Amino acid sequence: MELKRSTTLLLNLGHALDHMFLLIFATAVASVAVDFGFARWEDLMPYSAGAFLMFGLGSVPAGRLGDLWGRRSMMLIFFFGMGASALLCALVQNAWQMAIALSVLGLFSAIYHPVGIPMLLQHAAKPGQTIGINGLAGNMGIAFAAILTGFTVKYIGWRAAFVIPGLLSLACGFLFLRLAPPETESPSRRTTRAKVGLAKPQLARMFMVMTFAAITSSLLFNFTTNGNGQLMRERFAGIVDDPAQLGIMLAAVYAIASFSQVIVGRLIDRFAIKRLYLAIVLLQIPMFLLAAHAQGWMLFWMQIGFMVMIFGAIPFTDAMVVRYVDDAYRSRVSGMRLAVSFSVASLAVYSLGPAVKSAGFDSLLLAMAAIAGCSAAIVAFLPDEPSTQTAAGAA
Repeated sequence: MELKRSTTLLLNLGHALDHMFLLIFATAVASVAVDFGFARWEDLMPYSAGAFLMFGLGSVPAGRLGDLWGRRSMMLIFFFGMGASALLCALVQNAWQMAIALSVLGLFSAIYHPVGIPMLLQHAAKPGQTIGINGLAGNMGIAFAAILTGFTVKYIGWRAAFVIPGLLSLACGFLFLRLAPPETESPSRRTTRAKVGLAKPQLARMFMVMTFAAITSSLLFNFTTNGNGQLMRERFAGIVDDPAQLGIMLAAVYAIASFSQVIVGRLIDRFAIKRLYLAIVLLQIPMFLLAAHAQGWMLFWMQIGFMVMIFGAIPFTDAMVVRYVDDAYRSRVSGMRLAVSFSVASLAVYSLGPAVKSAGFDSLLLAMAAIAGCSAAIVAFLPDEPSTQTAAGAA
């Protein structure tokens, strides 16, 4: 039995809010830096690393509670906790208070991926398509973070950029409480089996590849989504300087790139994962190399190019979980994978400002091309698997 449309809509909206909240600070960091007395935004950026560290570490208990206690209950904590912590961010008065508030925000944001996505997929007839649409929603949250924060900072102030989505999250929590049906049993008691069975050595190999590929993709995701706004601001200096207009342009980059997840999701339902995944991560390399020295509008098109490939790679880890892991364990497996990948990726957020300050965005983009090369080498170790259609026919 599939979820009600209203519950599905709220789960997808939750994904949008999750990504949006984590990028409000990165989008508004230049204005926050001025308010807190920092000469450069790069010096304030490391204070947000705690949010991404907690986003990773919090995934383990969130996944465990999702399986053993209930995914609906955890999603209620997600919506209400995100809303309250966003309002807390709007009240802070200095950098260390912001670091603490963002860490609390990161802890609540950790709930969504190991809980919301397995809840969405537990009865999905076409999991790849469902993942693609959910990914589109999440990345639209990134786009709205750029455009809403840009306009709010310009016309109201950076504090309102936290208040408005915070109130929206609280409203979603009340709607979810009213509309999402209660769970009759905890997910850990369910008997839904994985779609494709793998032998234990293959399964262990798949987990290893999935974890290391998630680390490299998380590094690229966090370097780009936290740095794109300032990259665009630097490379468009003298061409476009208005923060609201830059916000619209960055939102356009994310909105266009987001549709790659829908396309990839449909392809995952039809074909084996390995070749698709490898092709996308290989295409990331030339995009970063071309972007390294691009300026103005050429950079804009290169940003679309590498974000298409970064967003296009996102559905694969969730697709591997739903294809190879029984439903009773999916939240815990997702939580452990996210804990490793996002904890390591928090280093990207911490080092972003200092790296740009010392070496510049051109060196950072070249480093990201190297990381994409590592991703390709890792994905090449995935076990071979027949297409979904072939596997289904054999069954």
